[in-house]
Amino acid sequence: MSTTSRHDAWSSGENYERYMGRWSRRVAARYLDWLGAPEDAAWLDLGCGTGALTQTILARCSPRSIVAIDQSADFVAHARAATSDAHVRMRFEVADAQKLPLDDASIDVAGSALVLNFVPDKIAALRELKRVVKPGGLVSFYVWDYPGGGMGFMSAFWQAAIALDPTAAELGERGRFPFCTPQGLSALCAEAGWPAVTVAPIEIETLFGSFEDYWQPFTLGAGPAPGYCVSLPEDKRAALKQRLMADVGGAGPVSFHARAWAVKARL
Repeated sequence: MSTTSRHDAWSSGENYERYMGRWSRRVAARYLDWLGAPEDAAWLDLGCGTGALTQTILARCSPRSIVAIDQSADFVAHARAATSDAHVRMRFEVADAQKLPLDDASIDVAGSALVLNFVPDKIAALRELKRVVKPGGLVSFYVWDYPGGGMGFMSAFWQAAIALDPTAAELGERGRFPFCTPQGLSALCAEAGWPAVTVAPIEIETLFGSFEDYWQPFTLGAGPAPGYCVSLPEDKRAALKQRLMADVGGAGPVSFHARAWAVKARL
């Protein structure tokens, strides 16, 4: 495990839901509106996590089938338990994004939500998405705009953490994922052999009912920032909480802007 990825904990579906699930669902709905996928399609959800995109596809896209894949067995189990539709063929599987257990040209629409930046070999994953999609089908994914501060509540956390612990600078998503820009993502797709891509921003508000509602998911350990938070001794974690409260405000609701970059191409 690399130094920068040592806090990337993906072992608790329930905790990740409380940290990111509510926002994943909101951005998934806007992404699907933008994607314009056909009804009665065979879908792949690569990096399904706890099922946010899978469930939104079911609710909005009238799919014929969905294959949902993630490398985390805990996430796959959570998504499988939380997702059902008697009219749609669904398969949940633990697998590697860099070697998909699917036949060539077997999928109509491939989507991937907020996961490409965590895949070690991104080019291999993008080539696999292209391989499994039929001619005329859609390949697509989206990631948070980390370099542009597009995940505001994470940026605020890391700003407070770095003020108290300068070594935390190497752990934040902004520095780790500089390619999460329209130019960087387009370049990755071109290297992977995708046809010309369309890139668009997908924006939402992340509104927390209180500072405690904002802070509590960071204490659950699921994801880079929460992983870092729970690794701290109790006194340093308390100091981080106080610093963050001073930065964002401790009274009333807490709101941040969030932006993802969505990418699509038709084969």
